[in-house]
Amino acid sequence: MSHSLKLDNYERPVLHPPTGDRRLLLHSCCAPCAGEIIEALLASNILLTVFFYNPNIHPHAEYEIRKRENRRFCEQRNVPVIDADYDLDNWFVRVRGLENEPERGRRCTACFNMRFERTALYAAENDFSLISSTLGISRWKDMAQINGCGERAAARWEGMHYWTFNWRKHGGSQRMIELAKRENFYQQEYCGCVYSLRDTNSWRRQNNRPRVERGVKFYGYGGLL
Repeated sequence: MSHSLKLDNYERPVLHPPTGDRRLLLHSCCAPCAGEIIEALLASNILLTVFFYNPNIHPHAEYEIRKRENRRFCEQRNVPVIDADYDLDNWFVRVRGLENEPERGRRCTACFNMRFERTALYAAENDFSLISSTLGISRWKDMAQINGCGERAAARWEGMHYWTFNWRKHGGSQRMIELAKRENFYQQEYCGCVYSLRDTNSWRRQNNRPRVERGVKFYGYGGLL
């Protein structure tokens, strides 16, 4: 990546929300994915509220770590955070029958649909007309899949829009890693759900790698995303 696009040298362009509304409800999956996006939005004076709704994350102790890290970063920057329900039982209902789907498959679509529908509901009830998510910045995710789920959720409400901005562009993914190291964020080693944990550990066994260790790794100690 060009040195001019790195965190300490990057001159952030002004972002222009697609609707002209500068109030944004941002669904956040975790602090590492959220950090760069929050920095970019604040630099453009966008009135940001973070919505943490991730009932997929397993187990509950892992959920609490990820939520705590997200809240810590937001509080440092005076960004309001909405702490939604864990809602795990309903998540299992939504993905029933999809337990053996691969990553980026139909289970992930059902998961994104559920999380974005709740985001859009909160937005509608609290006078937000624009929503987006941090999920798309990760290179492990299918951006078209995420954007499709976000657009469908927003379309349920008249006048609501999902911002499909590509946060990976212009060095965004690399700055995400730089910022995660600078902030010493917790480094999760699997997407979040019990099935991704199962499949990650299965892959590691097949490749003579150690099992996932939860709650112990942080980017400040040399982790990579």
